[in-house]
Amino acid sequence: MIKTQPLIDKLAISISIACAIHCLVMPIVLLLLPAFAVLPLNNEAFHLWMVIIIIPTSIYALFMGCKQHKRFRLLLIGAIGLVFLTSALLIGDEVWEKVLTLLGSFTIASGHFVNYRLCQKSNNCNTCED
Repeated sequence: MIKTQPLIDKLAISISIACAIHCLVMPIVLLLLPAFAVLPLNNEAFHLWMVIIIIPTSIYALFMGCKQHKRFRLLLIGAIGLVFLTSALLIGDEVWEKVLTLLGSFTIASGHFVNYRLCQKSNNCNTCED
């Protein structure tokens, strides 16, 4: 049986980091390369789709880790990050949107990283073997 827990944690971390990189790099790219301005990469649809992907991935991975390791603070960390990301969608101010997106991405990635490390350290974890 394939163990999905480490894979889902890695996927969730990667998605969160990709979101943060997009948030930081895209304004610079748009300033330096005006030709990229016609691409739909900086619109709200991208942010919405990233959040739609992040929410179920993060909930699943963190819930499975909490179920196995009994570290329910990971769910709280993940929930806080998801609140930041969801709030960023609702905020009209571009600066606050970026701040909340970055806070949410790093908070969620931190929760998944802790979950992954706990999984690696656990000797009796039956969902976390690579």
